[in-house]
Amino acid sequence: MTKGGRKKPAILCSGIAVHDIVMRVDEFPAPGTKVSAEDFILTGGGCAANAAVAMARLGGDARFAGPLGGKDDEISTRIVHDLEAEGIDCAGVARVPDGTASVSLILLDRDGEKTIATRRGVNLGEVLPDDPQKLVADADAVLVDNRFPEFVSAICTAARARKIPAIIDLDRATSLDDPLLALGTHVVASSEATRGTTGLDDYGAALKRMAEHLDGFLAITDGPNGVYWHDKGNVRHMPAFRIKAIDSLGAGDVFHGAFTYCLAQGRDVVETIRFASAAAAIKCTRFGGTTGAPRHEEVEDFLLRHAA
Repeated sequence: MTKGGRKKPAILCSGIAVHDIVMRVDEFPAPGTKVSAEDFILTGGGCAANAAVAMARLGGDARFAGPLGGKDDEISTRIVHDLEAEGIDCAGVARVPDGTASVSLILLDRDGEKTIATRRGVNLGEVLPDDPQKLVADADAVLVDNRFPEFVSAICTAARARKIPAIIDLDRATSLDDPLLALGTHVVASSEATRGTTGLDDYGAALKRMAEHLDGFLAITDGPNGVYWHDKGNVRHMPAFRIKAIDSLGAGDVFHGAFTYCLAQGRDVVETIRFASAAAAIKCTRFGGTTGAPRHEEVEDFLLRHAA
């Protein structure tokens, strides 16, 4: 049980894991120029991996499953080591011979905005989990991103067979008839992925278009502008908490992790969105990507201070 008497949920996060090199600068450099970095950190990244860290920090039984490079890929080995150091079960990781993990170089400016360059992983896209049914056998929910659709589709299919929540982090634009989206009981999309998937800038219209194709819960996260979701034909909105952001890196992943954590505990949707928004807001006040993900008691304290 977690503090407050709620169940400690077991949640499988599946998808991408990345190694991040993060620097904070006063402003982004112009082409051909140099700038000095105020802070520097090497940390984990990737939607599903970040969400697993957020869940573990909140008190969940977090597991991670996804493709990574082979035993000779030092970056992949470091990613697994760092996840396990957070208490995350990595038994579902598929180490791919001749594969390499992705690495991102990230610059954060004084306002917390980011510029990212990524060296994509190699030979990871065609991998499938060995035994998806075993991976979800005792899980209360699964959360997947759509970076490795074939891998995570197998996870979602197994989750739906068990009738447990399958939350999809729509992080990369796709089509509305994407088979993976139909496997989700909940689809929570970034604003950028929403525009790329629906072709619409208006979130209300975008949610209604998505609802024409998908049966589950639908929501859009838009950073400082809050969360929009579809509710029985209507569009609802929850504003973001007002904070001084210094690092938005990983905030969306923290939101997804906290959202799934609350959902697996049986909380109602408004409480779930509010808790997840608070967790993401706290993260934005801290430098270091998902190393700034908060503990459960920090979120509860934050919510008490922002009760109005």
